[in-house]
Amino acid sequence: MAKTIFITGGRRSGKSNYAKNLALRKTDVPVFLATSRVWDEDHKERIEKHRLDRSDNWTTIEEEKYLSRHQFDNQTVVIDCITLWLTNFFYDNSNDIDTSYEQVKSELDALSKQEAEFIIVSNEIGMGGHPDNMVQMKFADLQGWVNQYIAEMADEAYLLVSGLPLKIK
Repeated sequence: MAKTIFITGGRRSGKSNYAKNLALRKTDVPVFLATSRVWDEDHKERIEKHRLDRSDNWTTIEEEKYLSRHQFDNQTVVIDCITLWLTNFFYDNSNDIDTSYEQVKSELDALSKQEAEFIIVSNEIGMGGHPDNMVQMKFADLQGWVNQYIAEMADEAYLLVSGLPLKIK
């Protein structure tokens, strides 16, 4: 069974850097599992910048949805990030949160059967203001439920605030 470390926090709270540094303390050859879809030219540039931030000892795998199709036995894997990964399901399922939630749980369950250490990064979007419209509200609900699901299965969980980790599990 997988060991899972869950890292959550607000936008630009230091989640990704904390996850990468944690992975590098565990292994010299970590895996970075990038979940973002390229939505536009600006987003493509952001992805490239993130790619350049990682040293050559990282193996990068880009996977928009089906994380469990990759084998990670005996590896340390940073999954960054759940929010962008959820966006792919939510968009492809025409904003259907029930279908998206079931598909995501199925993927997470399959992934958790591997003998690997996963460091999972996700945004905590439920601490902000009330969403402006129904689509944003549905996505915030989905994000909250998935974060709870991951936190429950995780061996450890951290909340990042201003670059500082607070162990919550």
